[in-house]
Amino acid sequence: MLEITLRYIHFICVFSIVACVATEFFLLKKTLTRTEISRIAAIDAVYGIAAMILIIAGLTLALGNIGKPSIFYKNNPVFYTKLGLFLIVGLISIRPTIFFIKQKKGEPNETITIPNHISKALLIELIILAIIPLFAGLMAHGIGLKI
Repeated sequence: MLEITLRYIHFICVFSIVACVATEFFLLKKTLTRTEISRIAAIDAVYGIAAMILIIAGLTLALGNIGKPSIFYKNNPVFYTKLGLFLIVGLISIRPTIFFIKQKKGEPNETITIPNHISKALLIELIILAIIPLFAGLMAHGIGLKI
């Protein structure tokens, strides 16, 4: 039952992360009020929480011998590729997160110009997030496993 619960949590977090990043991307305009930026910052906080929970659940599954043995993950470069892509998404998300946190402070109705690199970063995150499930599927079928 623990394995099913962890896999469910992992699955829900994946959907939450994609939903948050997509929502942030589609809410962006060339200019936003600080109130609008605060809403995006709140969505970004949910994204961060979901990412942390996903990492905890995923690593517990991979290293805790819950379900598949840990060697299934440790000896699979596809698993490391999946982790690497997720790490890249996390690193890309730092600049937008910092921007949203900094810009939400101040007069609520003040208009802020959104730099192009913020929307580009979110788009790149979405593209990479769309690729990660491919590696998850390959990994689940033992592709790349070296025993």
